Amino acid sequence: MPPLNAYTLSVVMLFTWLTVVSADDLVHIDRGGVRVGVDRGKGAAITWLSWPGHPTNVVNVADPGRLIQQSYYAGASLDRRAEGQSPAWSPWTWNPIQGGGVGSWARVVDAKVTDGVLYSETIPKLWDMPSEEAGAVMRQWTAFEPAMDGVIVVTCQLTCQRDDRDAWGPPKPRHQELPACYFTRRFDQAKSYLGNNQWRDENHPPGPPWGKANPPLAAMACFEPDGQGVAVYSPVSKGHWNFGPHGTGDSDNPSDGPCMHLAPIQSVTLSPKSVFRYRYWIITGDAEALSDRLDQLITLYCKESFELTR
Repeated sequence: MPPLNAYTLSVVMLFTWLTVVSADDLVHIDRGGVRVGVDRGKGAAITWLSWPGHPTNVVNVADPGRLIQQSYYAGASLDRRAEGQSPAWSPWTWNPIQGGGVGSWARVVDAKVTDGVLYSETIPKLWDMPSEEAGAVMRQWTAFEPAMDGVIVVTCQLTCQRDDRDAWGPPKPRHQELPACYFTRRFDQAKSYLGNNQWRDENHPPGPPWGKANPPLAAMACFEPDGQGVAVYSPVSKGHWNFGPHGTGDSDNPSDGPCMHLAPIQSVTLSPKSVFRYRYWIITGDAEALSDRLDQLITLYCKESFELTR
């Protein structure tokens, strides 16, 4: 992964036309009609994504577990109902969520745009608890990929700050969502990308439980009936991706309960003091545009790996 300073410099040199939009708690970057943003009131996870072919927001924001966000798992599964743990999520692992926990949003330390890069810093909450901050810090850098229209690159970093002798115990291999994505329910046509403009339909009834797909090139997309789609390329993922609709209907309202889920998966062992860092890409447009950009990204980044300090 290139150093952030070098990457930021390349963005500034190659793209001088970049507008920044801030309203209320939203912080956006915008290029060529593609807009991506985070919300200071919602953990500074990605809460907005739109483009000329779909000018309204495609990100589901119905609760802190939705959004496009960082989500990690570590340690043992614990029954903490006596401490207020949600019965629906018990027993549960150490699971810091960028958006927040059940019923509460995470605390944002910073969210700003500098030299075309949208930076955010969040103190995540544990998903299974109503309002318990995790011993961790999440940082995120969101920018546009140089020389590729409609492509966003997101760098994620988790710094674990757990007590070495806490209740979750020693490190265990756990499936990580890299990242966790929730789109509006209208984008319910899931497809794996096979390369050279070839796609494979992936079908699953409404969940959870979610379906499992095995995209050979670490890329999947969700399309709506008019042919617009949003693709995720996560070269650090290995094996299956979780995917599937939740609820029924074809709502395009980001605040509605029904949604579409997509999550690249990789097994990573996080210790109480781990620092974990990876990148993924979001691509917008119709199938032809997605295919063209994915072919370019795969050529450039298929050997990308995550960074883990234990």
